[in-house]
Amino acid sequence: MRGFTLLEVMIALAITAGVLLTVISSVNHHLARISADTEETTAVLLGRAKLEDPEFAKKTDNKGDFAPDHPDHKWEREITQSEIPTLNRIRLTVTWNNDSKRLSLVQYAPQNAQ
Repeated sequence: MRGFTLLEVMIALAITAGVLLTVISSVNHHLARISADTEETTAVLLGRAKLEDPEFAKKTDNKGDFAPDHPDHKWEREITQSEIPTLNRIRLTVTWNNDSKRLSLVQYAPQNAQ
């Protein structure tokens, strides 16, 4: 008689199931990381573009959003004096996902530039 016993088939199926579960959970984890990284990269790029905009330094508003392209992303600016008397610290905080996620960018600028 040739063939596999029931025990051998059950062990092979258990090993296969374990490997498949590991692969599926690994793929799900990495897809979630890619999504989070994409959101964070978008927030960094939006914040940097806002800080580098010459018109942004002239604005008196300290809050806003990135509409119409990214209306779910909001920004908030805080200007404080730094340790160096002639420099201001500009902290731009970008929030998204209904303010559940946030990212802060800091830039130093001369006081007369604002």
